[in-house]
Amino acid sequence: MTATLAPTGATNADRHDDADLITALRDGDEAAFAHLVDRYHAALVRLARLYVSDAAAEDVAQETWLGFLRGLSRFEGRASLKTWLFRILVNRARTRAVRDGRTIPLSTLGRETESVEPAVDPARFRAADDPRWPGHWLVAPLTDDLPEQRFLTGELNDQVRRAVATLPPAQRQVVTLRDIQGFSSDEVCGLLHLTDANQRVLLHRGRSKVRAALEAYCAAEV
Repeated sequence: MTATLAPTGATNADRHDDADLITALRDGDEAAFAHLVDRYHAALVRLARLYVSDAAAEDVAQETWLGFLRGLSRFEGRASLKTWLFRILVNRARTRAVRDGRTIPLSTLGRETESVEPAVDPARFRAADDPRWPGHWLVAPLTDDLPEQRFLTGELNDQVRRAVATLPPAQRQVVTLRDIQGFSSDEVCGLLHLTDANQRVLLHRGRSKVRAALEAYCAAEV
């Protein structure tokens, strides 16, 4: 349940592509802008839904494109073009969420990493005083029942998205950005203003919960 993307420290090829695209956009190349919209608009809407209602998400995405075009002259290439675009989206979505009374305080992102929350349900392990296997698996992960090809099915993808939707807000944001949107850890830290340690904790806890939900689903299917 992982996705890959070029890291925030953009390669020379990435920077060259961004530079060419920025030049085209600044020259008023409509085809270049249409290409960018086709590539990222749906992902912008999905990310906006983490902050605002489904009805407002499209508006936030449209506002993001307007902000993007207005800010083109100020883009200095310190981050990738994609990171800059999604940073605009997050800022717009947070502003809209505050206005709509749906905001998630930034402080909660850190508090979720500080809570004493096990990544795996303790009930899945044998007791510390077990006479033979103390602390070992009681209910082991169903790795054999989750072959890679099953992740390609639409039904299982739907289960993943449902499981992600039930995560606590900070975990949901990090898992969505890393595993669904394909952002690198550095990009997520920049977008959500998290330390690398917090990002890793939230990702691990979120992935563990999604994995447990998929195991329960597959066990029921078996």
